[in-house]
Amino acid sequence: MSIDTEDQAALRASVRDLLSKHSDSAAVRAAITTEIGYDAALWSKLCEQIGVAALAIPEEFDGVGAGLGEVHVVQEELGRTLTPSPMLGSAILAAQALLLSGDDDACSRLLPGVASGESTLALCWAGAAGWSTFGVEATEDALIGTASYVLDGHIADTLLVLTADGFYEVDPAAEGVSRRRVPTMDPTRTLAEVTFSGVRGRPLEWSEDLVDRIRTVVLIALSAEQVGAAAAIVEQTVEYTKSRKQFGRAIGSFQALKHRMADMYTLVETARSMTYAAVATQSADDAAVAKVYCSEALQQITSEAVQLHGGIAITWEHDAQLYFKRAHGSAQLFGQPSTYLPSLAQAAGL
Repeated sequence: MSIDTEDQAALRASVRDLLSKHSDSAAVRAAITTEIGYDAALWSKLCEQIGVAALAIPEEFDGVGAGLGEVHVVQEELGRTLTPSPMLGSAILAAQALLLSGDDDACSRLLPGVASGESTLALCWAGAAGWSTFGVEATEDALIGTASYVLDGHIADTLLVLTADGFYEVDPAAEGVSRRRVPTMDPTRTLAEVTFSGVRGRPLEWSEDLVDRIRTVVLIALSAEQVGAAAAIVEQTVEYTKSRKQFGRAIGSFQALKHRMADMYTLVETARSMTYAAVATQSADDAAVAKVYCSEALQQITSEAVQLHGGIAITWEHDAQLYFKRAHGSAQLFGQPSTYLPSLAQAAGL
């Protein structure tokens, strides 16, 4: 089911067509072995031919000025193919952090390059314990500490550092900055640790609610990606059960398996509804609900997919294990689902 507008449907078709030609399973597997963790040529095509990085950037900063609905479409399609790219980390998380800060000067300097796909940003935010803490501290003179789980932090052209007391721009080549790509459970997602040892950052505009506003946007974008991955692995599982035979019959004809796949499909459509509701309201609570539901739905769906495929699903050659790893990796991103439940319960008066 889709509730795309005419323009969104055209955008979806364009992205899906391009990814079908340049981001099949073999291409994804080749991309994750590169030093940068994604296919730079494909990213250039997505930016130049479709303008994906420019979607949520206002026209005054050389963007398209579209909304989260269009971002949702692109994220779904990237999730379907598990395509590694700087979309979530640079074009959404970091770019939106800069926009939400209200610092027009920084936006004018940095966002045109992001919109064109020529440069990337990375938001340094979380501490080792996760996104409820800050990894870097701002003293009177400098930035000190280590930001963990930084999306594309090892290759970004500019670092944006979010602390408890301010927001800063840092040149990754500055003295005192060190960064390294870290191993991840999900090989299609690159994360880095970025350490600041007495580094002077350029102060940016900042407000106390900036973290909550950033979190709302990125949770919506992440949930859209999860929906795309869930829909794709359900489709692949259905196709597999049509061809795999046991006792002289396709296993997809067995009533018990039909029921399990119907439940998987229901989870996908419910998750999609959750994300569209969050897009419509752009409220923190709806974004958190989408994060929790879509994370748990994708984990359940990929677990079912592995069981329905059988032993082949856990081999490196099969894509089911990549979707399984994406499910569990993305569930941890920006906080485990369980971390959002107390505030949601409080908001519901429970």
